[in-house]
Amino acid sequence: MDENGDLLGETYFEHLNGADLYFEVVPPANESETNESDETPTLIYLHGGPGYNSLTFRDLVGERLTAYRVIYLDQRGGGRSGPLEGTEQGSDTLDLDTLTADVEAVREFLGIEKLTPLGHGFGALIALEYARRFPAHTNRVIVVSPWVHFPDLALTLLEEASARRNVALDDPRAEVVARTPEGQHPPVGAARIEAAFGLLNARDLLNALHFRDAPSRMRLEFADVEGQLMGGAEVQQALVNQGLWEFEYPPFLAEIKKQVYVIAGTHDRTSYPAQVQWLADLADADVTLLDAGHYPWLDDEDEFIAALEEAVRR
Repeated sequence: MDENGDLLGETYFEHLNGADLYFEVVPPANESETNESDETPTLIYLHGGPGYNSLTFRDLVGERLTAYRVIYLDQRGGGRSGPLEGTEQGSDTLDLDTLTADVEAVREFLGIEKLTPLGHGFGALIALEYARRFPAHTNRVIVVSPWVHFPDLALTLLEEASARRNVALDDPRAEVVARTPEGQHPPVGAARIEAAFGLLNARDLLNALHFRDAPSRMRLEFADVEGQLMGGAEVQQALVNQGLWEFEYPPFLAEIKKQVYVIAGTHDRTSYPAQVQWLADLADADVTLLDAGHYPWLDDEDEFIAALEEAVRR
């Protein structure tokens, strides 16, 4: 621990799975009492964004997670990890398969037998896919404010933008499907998001849907500025270039053999109720709802920690 009583972690900057990855491993408070047979859960935090970082979550709630070993990973291209290589092409270096393989590479490097993926927002996709692909190395999977169906999410954003501009909803789906050649995938999600951001800029639109109130938004913005990690645009564009807004994960949910736990805020309209319902219906997920927004630890830290502890220990 440091002079303030905060747990100190060991930081790594390693070239794994073809990328320079930054991650920090923070031991449990009782590490001196553990041994090789210790069953202390190891959580790996998979941040949202995409292209965000794990620093703000670590700074805001890390001191409340002292019962676990926690890995804070900055996903490739984001936070303190190395920049994407060949960003203009992007699709060759950034996809769900690659991001999931990065998590497995970190696990192998650290020599940890099992992980509990803890994914937030976009990071929920990585957490779920890791549990599906590597069940032998997964205890359970916990997702917070999950995004799993991006065409649906794009429609939610378009509906909100239309309402705020006081214009009728004009869903381009039918037009896109009609002009798409037979046998090709109609880019409905991309058309919806383009229409939404044409009505209202992305930041204002997401702020309107994410936060319960202004103080929560300001608290996150302050933490971001203090951490001086504001990037992510290259990662976001790379994912858009490879069809992020067409991605639909629900068909894979039934293949996950580990218990799925969902923590969601009822004020986060990007995730609740539509995205959460996919998990409840198809993954038989255990859902805990909080009076909170997209970042529930900002609105009620105690309730969020209690929900997380329940998900880890049940």
